Amino acid sequence: MIDGESRRADIVLETKLKGEDTVLIIHVEPQSYTQPEFNERMYHYFSLLYNRYRKPILPIAVFSYDENKNEQDEFTIKFPFFKVLTFNFLKLEVRKMNCREYIDSNNPVAAALLSKMNFSMKERVQVRLEFLRMMTRMELNPAKTRLIYGFFEQYLTLEKREEEQLMENIKQLDEAEKIFELPISWEEKGKEEGREEGKLEEKRNIAHAMLSKGLPEELIKEVTGLSKEEMEKVKQEA
Repeated sequence: MIDGESRRADIVLETKLKGEDTVLIIHVEPQSYTQPEFNERMYHYFSLLYNRYRKPILPIAVFSYDENKNEQDEFTIKFPFFKVLTFNFLKLEVRKMNCREYIDSNNPVAAALLSKMNFSMKERVQVRLEFLRMMTRMELNPAKTRLIYGFFEQYLTLEKREEEQLMENIKQLDEAEKIFELPISWEEKGKEEGREEGKLEEKRNIAHAMLSKGLPEELIKEVTGLSKEEMEKVKQEA
């Protein structure tokens, strides 16, 4: 608690350096929006963790927003005549990372962050395709797969035309069958299509009932929102 405000670090874990007995605490702070004096907040987290655990702390800030801003990675307390403190932390600016450098990785974090890395609008389908290939290589359990896919999908959702292109590209891959077995977007799209079809069927039933009552076609279209083509189908079924 600092100045009456409750503060909670996002990710804190205890580990050891490879080949050494030194125990350290890693603090990762994901930041999805710009915030004044973020560098000072990182220092507050660091001081709280150090006071509690009295172990080496490795602070890391992950910036995932789209603004092209050069974030500070240092916090200082100083006077004109004396520097009291200099605190540094590692920073990872996802938007400045080249996605091509990570598509061959088997790292789940890299897969999730792929949708926030640097790529052009023309590469959207290819990035989605490479993400799916990464997911098949890692062979994660369904829960982890949905978690990573949920993050990716939040920032890179394709339009219908792009989805069609993606499907054609997948069919040409050797691992196409494995990709289609992933418990991710295909099932969600199926649910959504089912919901839309259900809504359309309900509108058709209402239109059919109104037609049977002899109500004007223009009124029926206005009430139900059915298109001219759909109304023709309803009339043919009547």
